[in-house]
Amino acid sequence: MDTDLLLRGAAIGFSIAAPVGPIGVLCIRRTLTQGRLSGLLSGLGAATADAIFGCIAAFGLGVVSRFLVDQQNALRLVGGLFLCYLGIKTLLIHPSNAEKTTLKNNGLVAAYLSTLFLTLTNPITILSFTAIFAGVGLASAAGSDFSAVTLVLGVFIGSALWWLLLSGGAGILRTRSNPANMRWINRISGLIITGFGVYALLSLLA
Repeated sequence: MDTDLLLRGAAIGFSIAAPVGPIGVLCIRRTLTQGRLSGLLSGLGAATADAIFGCIAAFGLGVVSRFLVDQQNALRLVGGLFLCYLGIKTLLIHPSNAEKTTLKNNGLVAAYLSTLFLTLTNPITILSFTAIFAGVGLASAAGSDFSAVTLVLGVFIGSALWWLLLSGGAGILRTRSNPANMRWINRISGLIITGFGVYALLSLLA
């Protein structure tokens, strides 16, 4: 395995995952209210989507890339509506129901799938991967299938590392939370997530 290519992919995955957005807010909120595993799995859903986009860029799947970009308005509409739904749902959750609960298997799967879905509804990410790969010379470096797989694996590892750090940091704060704090966490998180959803919907009018 090309260690250098793996590390470069990890650096790209980490840098793309790190900017705070709706997924980051979801990860923090779920960690604080439902535990580190829920927050981590939420992040891993996004990391999986990043790896999928990285795979498309690394293998040069232009048809898939063009299809996603062509359908970006429809995907943005679905993603924006889903963010609004999650945001409003978070606003309405009573702290007594959300405080330090432990999710069962179905809830953990839902946490993973929801962020996977949300990240996949932002096909512009694939353009970011394509531009970065080309800009740092990785488009040619990933010429073979094995090299492309190594690069995509690195992207997933880098992205997953960010979500591990974020959920771990939020988990430390969880031990100091109380019902009053949980109420404000729900309100602030719900408003931010809803705001991202409204912004995505308004961007369709631009």
